[in-house]
Amino acid sequence: MVYALVGWLSFRRHSAYLAASIGATVSNTFFGFLRAYILIAVWKYKPDLGGYDVLDAITFSFLTQALIGPVQIFGGLDLAQRVRTGDVAIDLHRPADLQAWWLADDLGRAAHAFLSRGFAPLAAGWLVFGIVLPGPAQGAAFLLSLLLAVLVGFGMRYLVALAVFWIHDARGVEAIIRSCALFLSGMLMPLVAFPGAVGAVVQALPWAALIQVPADVYLGKRQGWDLLAAYAFQAGWALALLLLGRALTRAAHRRLVIQGG
Repeated sequence: MVYALVGWLSFRRHSAYLAASIGATVSNTFFGFLRAYILIAVWKYKPDLGGYDVLDAITFSFLTQALIGPVQIFGGLDLAQRVRTGDVAIDLHRPADLQAWWLADDLGRAAHAFLSRGFAPLAAGWLVFGIVLPGPAQGAAFLLSLLLAVLVGFGMRYLVALAVFWIHDARGVEAIIRSCALFLSGMLMPLVAFPGAVGAVVQALPWAALIQVPADVYLGKRQGWDLLAAYAFQAGWALALLLLGRALTRAAHRRLVIQGG
C-alpha cells in the first residue's frame, strides 16, 4: 500500500502543472508533424524500408512523440539531485525500499505523462494523415509493451542516479545516456531503417526496448511468438537493469557521502 500511495501522489503531483502539460503536448504534436514530413520524404525515396510502408512511418513519428513523456527519453530521476545534496540520507532512513519507492514514483509520473501527453499527437496524426489506430487486442498488447518500456527506462535512469554516490555529479553521464537514448531507441529514425549488422546490433541494445519495440507492437509488426519474443526482450533488459540497480543500492548504502558534511 505504501508504494501504491507513492505512485498515486506522484501522479497527482505531476497533474498539478497543467500549463506545463499543455505546453509539452503542443510541442510533442508539432514535432510529430515535422518528423512525419521528414519520414515521408525518406520513404518516398525508398518505399517499404525496413518492412514499413509510408503510413507506418508516419504513424511511427506521432507514436514516438506520444512516448517521449512516459519513457522519459530526455529526463532523469530527482534521486540524483537528492544524492548530490545529501537529502538521500532521509530516503535511506525510511522504512521502505529505496529502489521500489522511486520505481513507484516513476510509474505515477509515467501514467500521468501518457494520459496527458500521449493521446493528442496520435489524435492529430489520425485527423491529418489517417495514421494506424490499433484494435482492442493490439492496444492491450501495446500497453503491456509500454509498461515494460517504462521499467527499462527507469532501470537506466536509476543506475545513473546511483552513480552520483561515486562521482558526485551525474550530468556528464546523463548527457551520454540521453544521447544514446535519442539515437539508439528509434526516437530519431526507426531502427528498422538501419542496415545489416548495424541494425541487428542497435536492435539488441536496451534502448530499442524504449521506443522501437513498443512501436512495432502498436503497428502490429509483432504477432504470435514474435510478440512473446518482444516481451521477453523487454522484460529481460528490465530485469537485468533492476537487479543491477538493487546490487548498486546495497553498495551505495555503504558509500553514502554527504557533501559539506
